[in-house]
Amino acid sequence: MASYLVTGAAGFIGSHLVRALVARGETVRAFDNFETGRRVNLEDVLDRIDLREEDLRDAAAVRAACEGVDYVFHEGALPSVPRSVKEPRPSHETNIDGTFNVLDGARTAGVKRVVYAASSSAYGNQPGFPRVETMTPQPISPYAVQKLTGELYLQSFWKVYGFETVCLRYFNIFGPSQDPESQYSGVMARFALQMLRGEQPTIFGDGEQGRDFTYIDNVVSANMLAMEAPAADVAGRVFNIACGERHTLNETYHALAGLLKYPLPPLYGPTRDGDVRDSLADITAAKTQLGYKPLVDFSEGLRRTVDWYRENFAS
Repeated sequence: MASYLVTGAAGFIGSHLVRALVARGETVRAFDNFETGRRVNLEDVLDRIDLREEDLRDAAAVRAACEGVDYVFHEGALPSVPRSVKEPRPSHETNIDGTFNVLDGARTAGVKRVVYAASSSAYGNQPGFPRVETMTPQPISPYAVQKLTGELYLQSFWKVYGFETVCLRYFNIFGPSQDPESQYSGVMARFALQMLRGEQPTIFGDGEQGRDFTYIDNVVSANMLAMEAPAADVAGRVFNIACGERHTLNETYHALAGLLKYPLPPLYGPTRDGDVRDSLADITAAKTQLGYKPLVDFSEGLRRTVDWYRENFAS
């Protein structure tokens, strides 16, 4: 039985990873400052984890959290492109300084491998689909720059120190327990909650922008595979994690509305600064090197997500 540290453990992705590790009987240390994470996301496993309420910007706290740990899933971040545009400094300090603290603390503590939550926003709006890991990144927003900087740091630690690192570029993740209340929430969570409340959601742009929506179970599976794969296949590398399909926001809106029996069309607003117009992933490398394959497709993921929000937010 191995021991794991999950940063951002009370967030959407981190909490799913924590529960998956606990279900496997692993020893789990959870690290979160609860700025964007929610304690309720860990309620069902609090008695089975070592919870550290600390901040990634505190190097000493991060170093202490890494001690005695075999592996680290680094999910902690200040997420959201719009937030990074509005407030770039806090995002920079958490997403760049915090990631360095994790790498430095993990290497010092003798951790075997760090798997990092990278972002498809690194590709920017360059031409050419699907996105392939060999493309030159062209980040637009501060958030995209910060997450790409994290990738470069992880690759550097592998090349310079031989410290095993893997970067997973996530594409538009959705699923149960994603916070719908924040103005920076993903569209699935925000639209579902607004429809349940009888409010009329707003799509920023014309709605024809496409996304490679990826259900949360696929991401958890990819993380486990990345942690267990031979170093010769994955160390120092970057992998797209997605489904390899494109769905427009208009299409997604109408699918949600159909499942929730919501009658109104969307409102439309101006395109937001820093937003990427389209995303579509080539997942060949993840399939080949990680053994990854999407476990839950878009339609089934949407149904599961709607069922969860209906059960938890209908009132």
